[in-house]
Amino acid sequence: MMIKRNTFSALALAAACLWAPAALSQPAPATSPAAPAGLYQALGEKPGITRLMDDFVDRVVRDPRIGGHFKEAKPQALKESLTDQVCQLSGGPCKYEGADMKSAHADMDIHKGHFHALVEVLQSAMDAQGIPFAQQNRLLALLAPMHRDVITIH
Repeated sequence: MMIKRNTFSALALAAACLWAPAALSQPAPATSPAAPAGLYQALGEKPGITRLMDDFVDRVVRDPRIGGHFKEAKPQALKESLTDQVCQLSGGPCKYEGADMKSAHADMDIHKGHFHALVEVLQSAMDAQGIPFAQQNRLLALLAPMHRDVITIH
């Protein structure tokens, strides 16, 4: 079933939103969801994921809606950590060693609007990198469960 971008964004916002700033402070969760077969390859393997995360971080730190959440982050370290996280989640050989999302975001006052904004920025970066919509949905579906731990203001 193909899901429209706006509908899926609302669900998948949970996906990426502000999972990034926490990526440098704590150990990774012991388990991660199973990656869809071939997603790592569809994202261009590590070089493609690196380009995507470079673009994404450059965009997110400038976004007026959510850039403030990233003001303390070191962009290059953030890019590297997110690259490892997406690489691992998508079935690649990388090992994400960043923070668990719940404790990393506990004091960040993140609401659904922040989360939605981050997903929109990620989608824009994926569009700019030429990642097909179906592959975008596959990645967002892996990231979506993180919303429970990222959104702290309900």
